[in-house]
Amino acid sequence: MAPESAAQDNPQDDPESYVGLTAEAAEEQAYARGWTTVRSLPPDAIITMEYLSGRLNFAVEKDTGNVVRCWKG
Repeated sequence: MAPESAAQDNPQDDPESYVGLTAEAAEEQAYARGWTTVRSLPPDAIITMEYLSGRLNFAVEKDTGNVVRCWKG
């Protein structure tokens, strides 16, 4: 059996602080604050519900390119 990977902690960060930023600015800020993975999605994307520690998700409005929702995992 393969060993389990070490759990990563999420940075102490408020996901709401990304709402309203452009996707590019939000991604840059997220990596600077210590997030290891950043995922940008359309607002109504169908995604799996697995939780990945260290990942920050953005729902990005296609017309404006701005983050409209942000959540951990």
